[in-house]
Amino acid sequence: MLSDLELNVGNRYSVSIFIFTIASIAFQLPSTIAVRTFGPRIWFSFITICFGIITLCTAFVQTWRQMIALRILLGISMSGVYPGLTYLLSTWYTRKELQFRFALMQSGEVIVLATGGIVNFGLNTLDGQYLKGWQWMFVVQGAITVLIGIITYWWMVDFPENSHNSFYFLTPKESSIASLRIDKDRGDVKPDTFTWAKVFVHAKDPKVYGFCTLYFLQNLVSTSLSYFLPIILQSGMGFSTGASILLSAPPYYYAVIPAILSSLVGDKFQLRGPIIVFNCITLIIGFCMLGFTDQVTVRYIGTYLATGAYVANWAAMATYQANNIVGQWKRVFTAAAVTAFNGAGGIAGSFIVRQPEAPRYMTAIWVSIGSHIMIIGVIGLFSLYFYVANQRQRKGTRVLERTEGFRFTY
Repeated sequence: MLSDLELNVGNRYSVSIFIFTIASIAFQLPSTIAVRTFGPRIWFSFITICFGIITLCTAFVQTWRQMIALRILLGISMSGVYPGLTYLLSTWYTRKELQFRFALMQSGEVIVLATGGIVNFGLNTLDGQYLKGWQWMFVVQGAITVLIGIITYWWMVDFPENSHNSFYFLTPKESSIASLRIDKDRGDVKPDTFTWAKVFVHAKDPKVYGFCTLYFLQNLVSTSLSYFLPIILQSGMGFSTGASILLSAPPYYYAVIPAILSSLVGDKFQLRGPIIVFNCITLIIGFCMLGFTDQVTVRYIGTYLATGAYVANWAAMATYQANNIVGQWKRVFTAAAVTAFNGAGGIAGSFIVRQPEAPRYMTAIWVSIGSHIMIIGVIGLFSLYFYVANQRQRKGTRVLERTEGFRFTY
């Protein structure tokens, strides 16, 4: 693909990745608002079908300029998926139930990511069978995505208060029970009438920027691993191209285990910050194994620890922010904001794996370790703030999140 579309000239390939992320960041807030405005069934179905059609079209581009144009459209269509799903899940479950659900969502994502790499490896062997290998990848993935988008219209559920309108899901009575659960937990089941002022007023809350910082620092690492793990395996550990693609999948399958286990512990004991810190320490150990030893087996095991830790932390961080905010439009704003900073972290993370530094990639190692030390520091500050605020709430001198009886989750 790189040579066919002349993406290997100058920094064209980097621009194609960069422009996708910028387009996605720019449209995340409007797209997340659209989830609430049009409803999850309609909006998720629409953007999924759009993403699939654009992916199909990508198989038939002739120039690098056409590729970049479609990458912009892909970024726009994908912008609402992650923040929208994060927001939707947070409206359905009480605070003590959330991390396990986020872990399931994250596990599904990494399983698809891992399996997709293996499938793409197989599709690439079809090179010359009417289409080139990279074209087959886009055709198959695009067709599957369109099919999923069509199914989504009937399969996706609505918000709790409207869930009786979903196909064969809840009765009006059951929908009322679902809404009462959320109102009892935090009292924000229904949103106010939409205005931009009611959305952007939440930009004044410094907690939002703390959550954004966590996501930015986290995605410095996840981007470098997800995009460059095959390169690290090939150039850094000496595996062949095919073996590198295949060996990059097992760490993601493994990541489901710590993601699920840590979420069960987090929900049972209502712990969020300590879970994040534990995962950070595990990731640091993994990167030390990856960067400071010559044994290939030890380095490869390090990729398991690092991958499992950051995947588990996605669920923990999503729960951490969702547990400590109240209000539908605040959830919309925060979900979009943290996902935007997540994308910004991805842009920065794409530059830390430097090919001339093979086989050690020490810039990536040190940035990853440093970013997670900083995450531990941010969690420490949050914990101190939440403790003091909760103490004042118990004494009756402060109402948190404008909600009587609400307390922050550590």
